[in-house]
Amino acid sequence: MDTNEKNKIADLVIKHALKCGADQVAMAINDNSTRRIEIREQKIDRLQESIGNSLSVDLYVNKKFSSHSTNLLKEKEIMKFIEEAVEATKYLAEDEFRYLPEKELYYQGKGEDLKTLDPAITTIDSKTKIDLARAVESEIFGSDERIISITSTYFDNVSKVLLADSNGFRGESDSSTAALAAEVSVKGETGRPADYWAEYSIFFDKLIKTGIGKKALQRTLRKLNPRKIESGKYKLLVDNTVSGNLISPFISALFGTNLYQKNSFLDGMTDKRVASDLLSFSDDPLIVSGFGSRCFDMEGLNAIKRPIVEDGVLRNYFINTYYGRKLKLQPTSGSTSNLIYKTGSRNPDELIKTIDKGILVTGFNGGNCNGATGDFSYGIEGFFIKNGEVVHPVNEMNITGNMKEFWNTLIETGNDPYPYSTNQIPSLLFENADVSGI
Repeated sequence: MDTNEKNKIADLVIKHALKCGADQVAMAINDNSTRRIEIREQKIDRLQESIGNSLSVDLYVNKKFSSHSTNLLKEKEIMKFIEEAVEATKYLAEDEFRYLPEKELYYQGKGEDLKTLDPAITTIDSKTKIDLARAVESEIFGSDERIISITSTYFDNVSKVLLADSNGFRGESDSSTAALAAEVSVKGETGRPADYWAEYSIFFDKLIKTGIGKKALQRTLRKLNPRKIESGKYKLLVDNTVSGNLISPFISALFGTNLYQKNSFLDGMTDKRVASDLLSFSDDPLIVSGFGSRCFDMEGLNAIKRPIVEDGVLRNYFINTYYGRKLKLQPTSGSTSNLIYKTGSRNPDELIKTIDKGILVTGFNGGNCNGATGDFSYGIEGFFIKNGEVVHPVNEMNITGNMKEFWNTLIETGNDPYPYSTNQIPSLLFENADVSGI
């Protein structure tokens, strides 16, 4: 669907919703295409392509609010959809805080091109993509008798979203991703470990296309024949591929919805210490070709770089306009963009050499964190470290603690921010972590 067609639909939706009795209306049209190819045993195991359009509408009717979505985008279908949605909204409870953002908060359309779309992705033929997935598997197929299975995958996605509302905001946001991955399982003396490796890029021509299968196999073989270790206090070096899992509850505690529902252990902590002074990160939506880069968020709010934690001190929450009104806080944005962390000077191998007794954590297996208190318990897997050397794999271990205390035990960050995510977090080294056998 081209931009002109989407704009015509936007005009129709807004005009008809107001005519039907809505006081305000916001809408989004998402034009999305995805391709996925999986190779197993040198044959195509999955070949999937999906192309679709969808319409979502937020309605504000007599201080009442509702959200609706449909993929039926012909004019008569849209008009009927809007009529029924407006009528249904009239039966809901009033909420005085539900109305569109103030106009001065909107993106004004003067930002630079952030280069988040590769239009060439959709023009590349299927055979090229299939051959890439085959090549990933071929790197290791038949290379080791311990291999049980290999699944190699090519994936890409192109998304184009038009936002518009009755306050006059209108903006289009485009993005793309291409990826190649391999997942490998092997047979060992005490189990069948599995692991994977993946490469991602916004641009097809910049996607790393070799070495993926070999790295997935290497990561899997190193997990063979794990052993438990004694319960106790250990240093934890959390690998950059999984450190995002560890900080996820911390990030969740910064959202307005959790603050308002008293489900945040960081409630009331603005300008107070919440972590070691080694933790610093910002939300930066304006990085050229960042995976989360944007000129505006899903409300149309102007995208601004903001510090979130500075030297262990909390500076900003993630607040949309609705929860900003309820909490009497200035809106920032109700979602993250690119989380960029202050990094250290040493790589993971150098950090390992500083550890007398510890664990390199390369995976989390279940567990949970209480959002209100910060108490957590996670299953982990990885490698036992002694006297600066990796000794053997470990699994069926558990780490427990409290997020408010745990993040103050951060003693070093690596120089290796994970590049393939909106959360570009490095490896993290903690001291005195409570580790026990499951």
